Amino acid sequence: MHADLLFTGGPVLTPEGRTTTAVAVTGDRITAVGHTEAHALAGPRTEVVDLAGRLLLPGFQDAHVHPVPAGLELSQCDLTGTATAEETVAAVRAYADAHPEREWILGGGWSMEAFAGGTPTKELLDAVVPDRPVYLPNRDHHGAWVNSRALELAGVDRHTPDPADGRIERDASGAPSGTLQEGAMQLVGRLAPPAGPADRLAALLHAQRHLHALGITAWQDALVGDFLGMDDPAQAYRAAAQDGSLTARVVGALWWDRERGAEQIPELVERRAALSEGRFRAGTVKLMLDGVAENHTAALLDPYLDRCGCATANRGKSFIDPERLPAYITELDALGFQCHFHALGDRAVRDALDAIEAARAANGPGDARHHLAHLQVVHPDDVPRFARLGATANIQPLWAAHEPQMDELTIPFLGPERSAWQYPFGALLRSGARLAAGSDWPVSSPDPLQGIHVAVNRVEPGGTAPVFLPGERLSLADALTAYTAGSAYVNHLDDTGRVAAGALADLVVLDRDPFTGPPEAIAETAVALTYVGGACVYAAQR
Repeated sequence: MHADLLFTGGPVLTPEGRTTTAVAVTGDRITAVGHTEAHALAGPRTEVVDLAGRLLLPGFQDAHVHPVPAGLELSQCDLTGTATAEETVAAVRAYADAHPEREWILGGGWSMEAFAGGTPTKELLDAVVPDRPVYLPNRDHHGAWVNSRALELAGVDRHTPDPADGRIERDASGAPSGTLQEGAMQLVGRLAPPAGPADRLAALLHAQRHLHALGITAWQDALVGDFLGMDDPAQAYRAAAQDGSLTARVVGALWWDRERGAEQIPELVERRAALSEGRFRAGTVKLMLDGVAENHTAALLDPYLDRCGCATANRGKSFIDPERLPAYITELDALGFQCHFHALGDRAVRDALDAIEAARAANGPGDARHHLAHLQVVHPDDVPRFARLGATANIQPLWAAHEPQMDELTIPFLGPERSAWQYPFGALLRSGARLAAGSDWPVSSPDPLQGIHVAVNRVEPGGTAPVFLPGERLSLADALTAYTAGSAYVNHLDDTGRVAAGALADLVVLDRDPFTGPPEAIAETAVALTYVGGACVYAAQR
């Protein structure tokens, strides 16, 4: 049989390293790698792709992303492009004025650093939308900004207690000030009208087009279920898998209801069977162990500091009882579930590793491929445990740089010692840990090349700030591996993540070879072509 595709004339990133060679694709698989072998398969109908010096590599895979909420936000009040309080408020006003028919103003993506203390007030929203409820999660989706009308509809006032898993920000009089943290978001979020099935499917397909344009051929959706008013993407995936519009390969992480215990496990088993279809599989469980450092809900071994550098009484929140967590993970592991942990603070990281260790002791080594996402603060004693326990470090590289949220809302409250433990990518890799990579979009950009830029430079693209913990930088090859083979491993997509004969032809062609330029220019790289199973799903316009 002749090849359907022949890539030639440029470098290729193979498991053995970067080399100039040719690659042949027949059907949905790579059938030859090597100049002589690949060209021998060329025939009269073979499409020849001239790389012209551009790099061919495995398709990127995002190991932690939320495409459906991202797609919905893009169609609602999208605040991700705003940088100041004035810009953010103006964007809300413009959206509300343009959509007088909307009963609620929904969307989100505002930056905490745009507002004093990271907590905008209801009065700012009341000034531009006084008559309709407003509910806008922030960029990291661990807090929401609401107006007085929304609080009134929810019955939230100075007498409303904080929920166990959240906090109502209050003014000097004790009245809600307009920001709801973590579980307190649901006080208002539960009232917001959910998107309909058609809207969710449209959001998924919108997000998929965007991700393919960034070279992403597969991902793990890190929240399939109901959480804090977010729309469950499960049926959108099922519909897209059934009608063939799901062109990516997707793993769904089923949400662990942190208000319940082991009694929900039989339901997860049922959902795994009911939802897995076509290119969508639901064999993972997502367990959110803590919050985020910026609002002081990430779980720490030692207390947060106050603005004066003195220890407080707050060590963050554990959303799942650490005493019961090992039993939960042991049972899930025995049932063949992969566990995907949100573990941001050092106490949450240790709790997750302790639970994996308990599961291995009870069940023996297996192939579940448990992974810990975010890993902002990792105690040095726990770094070598990843390799020892076979736990993958699921990193979000874009966060590992000096920027206002880091410098103003995090470092002062962690102190110098713990601040030096943040995002230890290099230490984890040197200890033998496997790295996967993701974006947490819409929390941050889903562009893998932006993330790779920060992983290599520890400076934001175009940034002039000092290098953030330079010893934790990765090489370009290691960063690319995390976004390809590393995430493919986490996703149990063993036929992907490499350019090798027999592998699925999930491939990306960049517009240049980033190995030939300076590290500071990595973010200037763009995607030219994206293929899933040998089919072109994105081609940049020339």
